[in-house]
Amino acid sequence: MPCVESLEFSYDGASGRRAARSWSDPGSPPTHVVVLSHGYGEHIGRYEHVAEALVANGAVVYAVDHLGHGRSEGERVLLADLEEVVSDLHVLDETARAQHPGLPVALIGHSMGGLIAARYAQRYGDSLAAAVLSGPVIGQTTVAHALLALEAMPEDPLDPSVLSRDPAVGAAYQDDPLVWHGPFKRPTVEAMVRAADAVQSGPSLGPLPLLWIHGVEDQLVAMENSRGGIEHLKGEVVEQHLYAGARHEVFNETNRAEVLADVTDFLNRTLAVAPAHG
Repeated sequence: MPCVESLEFSYDGASGRRAARSWSDPGSPPTHVVVLSHGYGEHIGRYEHVAEALVANGAVVYAVDHLGHGRSEGERVLLADLEEVVSDLHVLDETARAQHPGLPVALIGHSMGGLIAARYAQRYGDSLAAAVLSGPVIGQTTVAHALLALEAMPEDPLDPSVLSRDPAVGAAYQDDPLVWHGPFKRPTVEAMVRAADAVQSGPSLGPLPLLWIHGVEDQLVAMENSRGGIEHLKGEVVEQHLYAGARHEVFNETNRAEVLADVTDFLNRTLAVAPAHG
């Protein structure tokens, strides 16, 4: 593995400061940029191993704590409009491009971050070289509609066991002070439904290569619910890897090495870059 340097920085988002981070190998120039979009209630610190694998494959990686998440400003997990979050991510993308001009840029989004990435690809896809959606909240938003049908959001936090077959993942999630452990907030769930509807009414990704990865046993974002969104988004180049037995967080699953290898292989082929590190 290369020596990975992680740098923290911040920038002004649409409403408040955003905490961001980059990962790179200072001893080797990158061949491409990867922008990461994390999921609901979590933060970019949970993607260290993902960033390290991408850096080992020649990338420089950028990620930001979304509004109200992690170390970014804003009321915790309150996202009234995901289009604002997409705009915040665009500022990060522009920062990455300014620091690494001329490199192709790929976008990876997980869960709610996959929904954000899907909208980003619809709005800014002509500037991207590839997109990867992991367990994205697109297509049928069955769980969100079920939550909105309740008089009040459930007080019980997310059951960590649905994240991965690896019990250490759930334990770390439960003990992480930067993870939101409270109930969903109605405006956020409503915003996710609106954003998913916007994806369905928006354009396909046309020539933008798309990779869909999903755990077959995902209980949070059912694979078949996302499928309709993928069918709508897919353009000229689409690939999928559906992992038997895997739960919601495929990057944290017991077969995470396989998942990361599938992602880096896709990037190498679609970006036409060779792995930069052994």
